[in-house]
Amino acid sequence: MASRRNVRYSRLLGDEDNEYDSKFDPRFDYTPKSFDKIPWKSIALALFLLLLGILLLFLSIFIFTGHMGGDRSQAYGLLALGALTFLPGFYETRIAYYSWRGAAGYRFGSIPG
Repeated sequence: MASRRNVRYSRLLGDEDNEYDSKFDPRFDYTPKSFDKIPWKSIALALFLLLLGILLLFLSIFIFTGHMGGDRSQAYGLLALGALTFLPGFYETRIAYYSWRGAAGYRFGSIPG
């Protein structure tokens, strides 16, 4: 690796340290329009997880009740996978629905994505 002995460094000016007021930091500036954008991909993923979870839960119920062939171990697996997909899908779909209805405390910006 080459040596950098001839690189000259200089001190920053003292005025640049206090460029912004100590109470205002532009990194955390609130922009309300960014919260009004609808995250369509995240909503589509939430709906997909919700419907997949409902399907897997129904399949496990059908196996448990004997309306469909299969072992109990398969039903427990489908039940676990159905719960793992249903819960986040239901949660994010609920937030999207309340945001769409304009309920207090819910905004589209709180949906990750």
